[in-house]
Amino acid sequence: MSKKILEPIKVGNMTLKNRIMFPPLTTGYEERDGSIGERSLGFYERLAKGGTSYIVVGDVAPVKTASPTPKLFDDSQIPMFKNLADILHKYDAKVALQIFYPEYDVFGVGKLMVQAGMTRQAAAKAKAEGNEEEALKQTQIAEKVTKEAYAKLHYDMQHFVSEASIEQLQQIKKSIASCATRAQTAGVDAIEIHGDRLIGSLCSSLLNHRTDNYGGEFENRIRFAIEVVEAIKEAAPLLTIEYKLPIITVNPNGSLRGKGGLEEDEGIQFAKILEAHGVHMIQVAQANHTGNMGDTIPPMGDLPYNWTLPVAKRVKEVVSIPVITVGRIISVEMGERILQNDEADIIGFGRSSLADPDIPVKTERGQCIRQCLNCNKGCVDALQGRRYVSCVLNAENGNETTTFITPAETKKNVVVIGAGIAGLEAARVAAVKGHKVTLFEKEDKIGGQINIAAVPPRKCEILRSIEYYEKVMPELNITLKLNSIASIEEINTYDVCIVAIGAHNMPLPMKSENSNVVSSWEVLKGKEVSGDCVVLGGGLVGTETAEYLATHGHNVTIIEMMDKIASGESATVLPLIMKSFAKYNVKQYVNTKVNEIKDNTIYATNTTDNTDIEIKADTIINALGSKKNSFDETGITVPLFYVGDCSGERTSDIASAIRSAYKTANSI
Repeated sequence: MSKKILEPIKVGNMTLKNRIMFPPLTTGYEERDGSIGERSLGFYERLAKGGTSYIVVGDVAPVKTASPTPKLFDDSQIPMFKNLADILHKYDAKVALQIFYPEYDVFGVGKLMVQAGMTRQAAAKAKAEGNEEEALKQTQIAEKVTKEAYAKLHYDMQHFVSEASIEQLQQIKKSIASCATRAQTAGVDAIEIHGDRLIGSLCSSLLNHRTDNYGGEFENRIRFAIEVVEAIKEAAPLLTIEYKLPIITVNPNGSLRGKGGLEEDEGIQFAKILEAHGVHMIQVAQANHTGNMGDTIPPMGDLPYNWTLPVAKRVKEVVSIPVITVGRIISVEMGERILQNDEADIIGFGRSSLADPDIPVKTERGQCIRQCLNCNKGCVDALQGRRYVSCVLNAENGNETTTFITPAETKKNVVVIGAGIAGLEAARVAAVKGHKVTLFEKEDKIGGQINIAAVPPRKCEILRSIEYYEKVMPELNITLKLNSIASIEEINTYDVCIVAIGAHNMPLPMKSENSNVVSSWEVLKGKEVSGDCVVLGGGLVGTETAEYLATHGHNVTIIEMMDKIASGESATVLPLIMKSFAKYNVKQYVNTKVNEIKDNTIYATNTTDNTDIEIKADTIINALGSKKNSFDETGITVPLFYVGDCSGERTSDIASAIRSAYKTANSI
């Protein structure tokens, strides 16, 4: 049976070869000046090679901003976008630029930044001339102006939408139109209007407090957006226009999710107006401007899959142009059902394409696809931390031109010891290279620590990482031996041995007498505990174990030596944990050092004021970290390589384990 997701579709002046889209996801791969360099080209070309038919470059600024995004505000920048378009067109992929204008006074902030830079140059010159007094004076001025710039930036983020003059809005519209003209000259296929940010803020009844023709009634709030559509059509008539329509959705508790956009009924009405004004396609998305990217790109377990689909369906019912749906669509099967049910026309795979850029070609071939976990660790956290995006499961993200699996020069028999996430990835990469691989696992199933990491609330989706290897191993030359430990003699019959034996819950470092102490690993494996619980260690494992126990009816206290718990947790997940802690009244002691445990009493010290603390418990859970397992090399005569937790002094997270396994196996 043919899949609708692979069928072509006509949109405006372009025909997409399938219904799979890479939506505008800020990558951070651009050069510091916003140009499209080798890293960006490699990333987008890899998506095109994988068969994605419609690729949107996110957050392209039409003005010179300090924002770390692509920029197209000057004719000198046209060639780099032409190069991008030409490369993607080789694979019959269409490329769009998402033109975005931030919700602050770019020129005002920029002017202050330039002034600060010139003053610093004056300070440096004065210092070089030996005039220390003048150098100090200019440095102080530079610091003052810089503070003014940042103060204006943050103030404008909240108020520029309401305070921008009509002249400023007209200048912004002109810059967007000019950007579209340059895009058309570069051979780009489409423009996506970023209906969030400034445009979405103007549309929003929550953020727009203007009293002129751009504020108040619905018709006024959408006025600027319509003007932008018309300006782009006039400036670049050959381009297809897509509009990203952000919807302020409703949380289960009735509160509104997002601010920069339109509430549902107004959004449906606006969709019809957009079509009437010549927009060729609408992407229905979650509204932003909440302070937490998890509201826009929710992590695993937070919201239902494709939670914006109900609104997309309503838009689809009232317009005749194609409708895109995005948001937690983690499988082709899920997307196919949406298309077959005529609920949308195109499926956006954002995070999913980071996990596996070959979704279209693998769908055509019937091959196994690596599915996104929605963990937000490598992608959303990176965006918020001003780093380039990646996927914890994909060692190639952002380095596609230099990191790829190379065929083996000499095919070997490779044995991998341990079928945790690192061992599984090492086995996969070695097999893809052409080696014959045998994978030993002493337990009765693969996955290692992933199986216990999936136990805490909202974490079951992490099991998709293991399900992928279960499905892909039969496609590859891998022999899996469960409930098996390879002997020294057996290992020595292979050409190479990769050791991936993981780690264990480290023992308590402090004295413990006559107390009921269990490890967090034991708890997550199903060991029953009783009464009031105290979790020692507020890292990721300790925090998740504490939440798990709280949801199972225990009174829980968590103790952490650092000044906060879960410091390495995703910024989109941590609010969910804190909400759960508040619901179940989980007590938190930070800056607290445990000295000893005796008779089920924890004797500790607050390190900020040196006060003593005593906490009684029925069960004490050791979550103070893990330690790598050791491998006895005695008698081994073949080359040994270590990956994952057992490969270094510190144990690994999933991303590090995947990357060490990939790199090592690819080098054999």
